[in-house]
This record gives sequence, C-alpha cells and structure tokens, in this order.
Amino acid sequence: MRKRANGEGSVRQRANGRWEGRLSFLDPATGKRRSVSVYGGTAAECRRELKKVRDRIEGGQPVKDAPDTVGAWLARWRASSLAASDRKPTTKSLYDSLSRTHLERAAIGAKRLDRLKPSDVEAMIVALRAKGLSDSTVRQVYTVLRQALDVAVRDGLLASNPVAKVKRPTVARKEATYLSPADVSRLLDAARSMRYYLAVLLMAATGLRRGEVCGLAWSDVDLSKGELRVRHTLSRVDGHLVLTGPKTDRSRRRVPLHAGVVTELKAWRKQQVAERLAAGDQWTDTGVVFCTELGTMVDPRNLLRTVELAAKKAKIEKVGAHTMRHSAAVAWLESGVHIKAAADLLGHSSISITGDLYGHTSDDMARSAVDGLGAALGL
Repeated sequence: MRKRANGEGSVRQRANGRWEGRLSFLDPATGKRRSVSVYGGTAAECRRELKKVRDRIEGGQPVKDAPDTVGAWLARWRASSLAASDRKPTTKSLYDSLSRTHLERAAIGAKRLDRLKPSDVEAMIVALRAKGLSDSTVRQVYTVLRQALDVAVRDGLLASNPVAKVKRPTVARKEATYLSPADVSRLLDAARSMRYYLAVLLMAATGLRRGEVCGLAWSDVDLSKGELRVRHTLSRVDGHLVLTGPKTDRSRRRVPLHAGVVTELKAWRKQQVAERLAAGDQWTDTGVVFCTELGTMVDPRNLLRTVELAAKKAKIEKVGAHTMRHSAAVAWLESGVHIKAAADLLGHSSISITGDLYGHTSDDMARSAVDGLGAALGL
C-alpha cells in the first residue's frame, strides 16, 4: 500500500487489478474515528475520489451520499417533514399526491440518491411533458422533488441537491377566459331559481374565489357598512371539507358590497333562519353564509355545478371554475378601475399577476382607445 501525505489517505492496488483508496477521519456526529474506501481503475482516479471525500468532510457534508432510492426517501419525507410542515392542508395533500403519482412510481423513483444526476431530473421533466401534463403540474412536481431533496441535504443524506442544478420549468401564462357583463347577467338570470344563486351572484359582483365564498361566515359580513372580510377559504382535502386561512396576507382583505347584493344577503339570512327553525335539532351550526338546508358547509364544487348548469341553461359556452371571478376582474379594468385596486379586490399578491391574467382589452376598448388618441391628435 502506497502511503500518501498526512490526512490524504492511502492508495493500493487490489488483487483484481483495480485500485482502492482509503481515508480515516473523525466523524463529527459521533466523535469516533471512521474510515471510508473509494475505488477506481487507476491510482490517479482513486486519488481524485479521495480528494472529493476530503472536500466533503472539510465542508461538513456527508462522506458519501445515501444509497436509498429516491422513491423510498420521498415516502419517508411525506410521512415526516411534509406532515410536520406548516403548509396548508391543501398544499400538503397536493404534494403528497404528486409525489406518489409522478415521482415514487416513476423511473426517477427507482434511482439511488447517491447516483441521481441533474440529467435524470431533466429526463423526468421531458417524460412528464410527454404524458401531456400541464406546464403548471410539471413545475409542481419539480418543486416537490426539489423540496424533498433539500431535506435530504439537511439530514446529511446528500452533499448537494441535483434538482437545484436544473432550471425550474416555466409556465406559459395564459390570459383568463371571461364573459361579457351581458353574458354574466344572462347566466345569473338562469341561476336565479337555484339554491346557490346568491353565492354565484357574490362571485360575479366581488370576484371572490369559490372557496372564499363557501368559507364566508356571517361574522365576516357587515351588512350595515356594506362590506365583507375574506378570512377563510373552504377546500376539500382527502375527502373532507377543511376551513383554512387564505394562502397569502394579500388574500386576507376587505371587499365592499353593492347595495343590491346587501339586499339579497338580508333576504337570504331570513331564509336561513327559517330553515334553521324547520330543521330543529338536525341543524348544524357552522355559522357560514352559504350552507345546506341542515346548516352544513357547502362543497365549493357545488358552486361550480351551479354555474355550469346555469351556463348550459343560458346556452353560454366556455364557462369554468373561475369564470365569475375572471369576468369581474375584466369588467373592473375595462371600466377604468386602476389595476392596483383590482389586484386588492382580487387578493392578488402583486399587480403583475393581475396584469398577466387580465392584461388585455376587448376589441371595443381597443378601438375606443385608438379613436380617443386620434381625436386628441386632431386626426
């Protein structure tokens, strides 16, 4: 065995012709002396590998990356770090599902942590796109893997995160689809006989999200002032309806109410009181504005069904989950409402989000703008 300088380890040729490098070091975690071996086809290759080990030790990194598979680590991460995090229940549920479906069961899940390369991550992104997944889903899967492996680095299983060396997948921003005020009015007329008509009207008049409307409590509504506070959102998580706080501070907001909406809400409250009396001891006191005949909370999907049924009845196409919200936003902007005010009403974290989603004008608005400038120029 050929000795190297102090602290550099030793290199020797094995009987099979390959070379082995061996290094002794003090494990800071246990305070005990340990040794590690590396192998190569030549002595020079072994010395290079030993240098990598020394660099890792000096940098406070694990001597070797863990041989666990990516899938096995992700399963442990879901059960520990993800479960213990302060993320919203909806986010935890989403990350759990993305990990199980698109990572642990995929080719990358069978890779060993100590052999995972940035090119493997890039191959995963290509495979996800080939499956026809949306840009946003591909980006979310990337985010889950990166966050899980950040924890592996923290726990000393990896020296560095190979996912961090791959550029985050981009998401092509799409302008929101919306209805004209006339079509919104037609849809509302078609929904008037349906139980959750007022919830749809509230979305159309305030731009609130479905979950925000379903999570709205009477204590959040001030009918005398004509305003409401958005403090909760209702979502379905793992088969259960869960009431949580809004995702961002900007989503916690005050929203003024039109006088016509206030009148409708007063009438709805009287109807709810009557339903409570009729239900007797079967009533569940949730305190929410929109509830079932027995007081229980309403799944946000029911509001979507109401919108879709009304749209079908009114023969209006291209109606989706956020149609009422998008239509309100576009109507505000096209009526001259400042984009900052619209962003505040919508609860967007920045006006750039509002601009990306609604930064367009209708043909009539574009023509009006051009004609107005032409008149100012004396054309």
